[in-house]
Amino acid sequence: MLTGRVFVLRVTPDQDAALAQFSGVCRAVWNTGLAQRRMARQDHRWVNYPQQCKELADVKTDPELAWVGDAPGHVLQQTLKDLDAACRSVGTWKVHFRSKFRWSASMRFPEGKRMRVQRVSKRWGQVNLPKLGAVKFRMTRELDGSIRSATVRRVDGHWQISFLVEDGVLEIAPPYSDLRPPVGVDRGVKVALGLSDGRMLDQQFTSRREQDRVAGLQRRRARQQGPRAKPSKQQQRQDPKVRCRRQEPSQRYLRTRARIAVVHAKQRRRRDDFLTKTARTLAREHSLIVLENLNTKGMTSRAAAKPDPDQVGHHLPNRAAAKSGLNRAILGKGWGKFVLVLAHQARSTGAQVVVVPPAFTSQRCHQCGHTSKDNRESQAVFHCTGCGHTANADVNAARNILAAGHAVTGRVRPEQSGSVNHQAA
Repeated sequence: MLTGRVFVLRVTPDQDAALAQFSGVCRAVWNTGLAQRRMARQDHRWVNYPQQCKELADVKTDPELAWVGDAPGHVLQQTLKDLDAACRSVGTWKVHFRSKFRWSASMRFPEGKRMRVQRVSKRWGQVNLPKLGAVKFRMTRELDGSIRSATVRRVDGHWQISFLVEDGVLEIAPPYSDLRPPVGVDRGVKVALGLSDGRMLDQQFTSRREQDRVAGLQRRRARQQGPRAKPSKQQQRQDPKVRCRRQEPSQRYLRTRARIAVVHAKQRRRRDDFLTKTARTLAREHSLIVLENLNTKGMTSRAAAKPDPDQVGHHLPNRAAAKSGLNRAILGKGWGKFVLVLAHQARSTGAQVVVVPPAFTSQRCHQCGHTSKDNRESQAVFHCTGCGHTANADVNAARNILAAGHAVTGRVRPEQSGSVNHQAA
């Protein structure tokens, strides 16, 4: 079974500069290849990986583009392979260019068989990478398998290496005769996870003191010279459509941004730790795990503008601030990553992960099946207007999710849970 092993790299100044240069070349190859594909599509032609790979070899012979050859050749070829796979998966026009300011530097070394990994001390190991030599990393665990590839990326100001390892463990198919109980999971913004057995799983990923610190640093960053310069009032009078221009950010701005990133990195590590441990526990204790099929990307999009029909150029209130707060709460709980981690953990335990439609799960009474928006008195209280049943809103929703999962899998006959897609009363 393919699995990942992530470690922190300890690079020398020369290796750090080389990695930054390699990532820049990979970004340039990606953007050039994508631009070439888009131009070909406009002319109703196709450009595939073999053609671009041949052109890449010709580019290296050009004296003016000799810097392309500074990066390892198979790393650049892997970049073109990833571009080809992305274009075939979602379409050429939906693949994005990699921005120098927003893209996280990364590169993949595909030849895992040629990598020699050895432990040099109790805590440190080293791996040989092309054109980098021996690179040390914090070896917190053994690889336990053969290396297929390695990806180096920059995270929170330092480099990480992720080994793709074939550990030899067979993936366990979901056994329908498993004696472990099933469970339904409802994801929320106040409480991260509400389970159908009554458990509420949550953790505070950031303290009030850290929030105030980040807010103060963000206000300081807003007063400093950033990478974008606003047009002057005279420029706005001359051209109302003038936009912000690029400029070199100040050193104070970069230091403040780095301090903000340190706090956010701590929060992200706490959230990832909670999601991984929780997913591992659920995959071990339950044979069936049922979730809602939530469109997290669509739910966290910004509020759409509401033009005022009476005044041209004006807009009506759209509660953008409240929507932004809800988006931060959803993203802060890690809804999307929890599904990915749970699916990964279920491979080794044989648990079956099922997603069901989310319609009316929070408005339907699990006892009588009565569905009404008035049943949800508040964020945490559910009181059925039909039978008078009272319960925690997240637990009631989780039980409805579990009943829908039973109906999908056909394991047992769902109790009085009602139809999944019927309209609210």
